[in-house]
Amino acid sequence: MRVLAALSGGVDSAVAAARAVDAGHDVTAVHLALSRNPQSHRTGARGCCTIEDSNDAFRAADMLGAPFYVWDLSSEFQEKVIEDFISEYAAGRTPNPCLRCNESIKFEAVLDRAMALGFDAVCTGHYAQIFQGPNGAELHRAVDPLKDQSYVLGVLTAEQISYSMFPLGNSTKVEVRAEADRRGILVAAKPDSHDICFIPDGDTAGWLSRQIESVPGEVIDAETGTKVGTHAGAHAFTVGQRRGLALGNPTGDGERRYVVDVDVKNNVVMVGPPVLLDIDLIEAIKPRWSGPIPPSGSRIHVQIRAHGEALPASVHIGDELVTIQLDEHLRGLAAGQAAVMYDGTRVIGSATISRSRRSASV
Repeated sequence: MRVLAALSGGVDSAVAAARAVDAGHDVTAVHLALSRNPQSHRTGARGCCTIEDSNDAFRAADMLGAPFYVWDLSSEFQEKVIEDFISEYAAGRTPNPCLRCNESIKFEAVLDRAMALGFDAVCTGHYAQIFQGPNGAELHRAVDPLKDQSYVLGVLTAEQISYSMFPLGNSTKVEVRAEADRRGILVAAKPDSHDICFIPDGDTAGWLSRQIESVPGEVIDAETGTKVGTHAGAHAFTVGQRRGLALGNPTGDGERRYVVDVDVKNNVVMVGPPVLLDIDLIEAIKPRWSGPIPPSGSRIHVQIRAHGEALPASVHIGDELVTIQLDEHLRGLAAGQAAVMYDGTRVIGSATISRSRRSASV
């Protein structure tokens, strides 16, 4: 097959491309130029879109004997990832830019270009597995639970999965680094990137303060309705947050206050004891299905954080709304997060959380 290998400049994508070459595929390498931020071009910048990453990607392709190209997708990245990130926070929601990047850039823009150029598949260094099932290609969890990235791939459609290749899904990170070292890949010991790539210094709150106008407002006790403090801008807070509230008065039982709701329309931050964060009913919008849509009422597991636990639940599917009833309470869930649904290790699909609350059934 003609395979387009996306090289980020890290060890995972390099080993994934090497395995694709070993499997006999005709591999062409591409590095995605996503950032317009000059800070990401300096030596020592953090994230995954630095000048060092581009150079490392070129060296990996050269070692593999693969043709190497750089695709400038910075305009698409600015519009579909960065501007979305800003608008979501401005609306009081907590987005995951890595999911949006996978959805709109790595497995939409890149895949569209790859197919137009006659490639048969796109290969990446994500830790996930693809198996052929009765209804076609299925996305499954990786064997390494510490590195499993099926959550951030939960936005992929069945068609996108059918054109994807994840050679690392059956390996652990330790095994991948050891293999890179044996192959002589120079980035074998390169640290993983954990930062939001378009915020090179890692200061998300500071970055947001420069993008969204901060308007001072009130902090209100959700139980009593009384004012307990002030804030510099509601967009800087997310549900479940404790730090940064600067409240001197504890709740009546001595427990700390947490953010339990963010009302950006009225510029109000609601706080209360941790019990107010307990929810068991999730409403989500914009579903994306990785295979056949399950019957309403199906038993599933749902994961709402990249490395969170998958929780047992029932799912009810409407025309535009997905409702997930958890078996037990979950604490601290913010609108804008992704709910990724599983049947065992298989990814069913995902949806964006619009509302969560405590039902009377649990």
